[in-house]
Amino acid sequence: MNIKQKYCGWITIIGKSNVGKSTLLNKIIGKKISIVSRKKNTTQTHITGINTKKYYQCIYTDTPGFIFNKKNDKIEYKKNIFFNIVKNSTLIMFVIDQVSWTEKDNIIFNKIKKNGIPVIIIINKIDKISNKNILLPFIDFIKKKTQAIEIIPISAKKTKNMMLLYNIVKNYLPKNPHVYPENHITTNSQFFTISEIIREQLILFLGDELPSIVKVEIEYLKEIENNQLHIRALILVIHSRQKKIIIGHNGEKIKKISIISRYKIEKELHKKIHLLLWVKKDTSK
Repeated sequence: MNIKQKYCGWITIIGKSNVGKSTLLNKIIGKKISIVSRKKNTTQTHITGINTKKYYQCIYTDTPGFIFNKKNDKIEYKKNIFFNIVKNSTLIMFVIDQVSWTEKDNIIFNKIKKNGIPVIIIINKIDKISNKNILLPFIDFIKKKTQAIEIIPISAKKTKNMMLLYNIVKNYLPKNPHVYPENHITTNSQFFTISEIIREQLILFLGDELPSIVKVEIEYLKEIENNQLHIRALILVIHSRQKKIIIGHNGEKIKKISIISRYKIEKELHKKIHLLLWVKKDTSK
């Protein structure tokens, strides 16, 4: 019997807020499993995506952007939830925004390299660089400064160099049996997926009126006859004024958010959805 060797590893995607980590994960997986917006700290918890191609299984973890102290010179360790994830990684993908290497990037890189885990630096959003002549000197600068094992310029949004990235990541996978079935693409629960769809609509619809730290909890989910789901979700806010913002005049905003969220959930789950949104002050704070 000819049994082919299998390869499997854990790749953690890290970087500052808004460098395109979630977009990168979605493009790698080929499906939107992590919500995306221009607001800082949109990703609130780590999200796992699985990409399996024949004998190679890459298990990616999208992490929230690093949180710094008020002086922006130290990482707030208690507020960053992914240090244990990083320690157990096979490979780290450190994403930066175009040809920008800031002091924050320096602090993050110096911290993660202490784990002794190979680091690939991803220069994202190269489609936005008007003068491409500055790219090679910047890569040379980063190479000397970090001694990263690979430095790869990509555009996650435009899918430029994504196949190159996959081939490089594949080469670093150790010999391991696959952890997940071939068709498995995420560990997100149905509850989590639904809550993130609703939270994404809140962020997109309300923009700067509402912080991205707003929480959504699924209080009730029941499947009834004819392939229908009844869902009751709580939108938890910190201040009473945020509750008024979400509800809007005569409930106009919450109604629109509910309609769009219901449509998105139906499209994702392929079921008829009955959705009730309820805005409540978060008493756990």
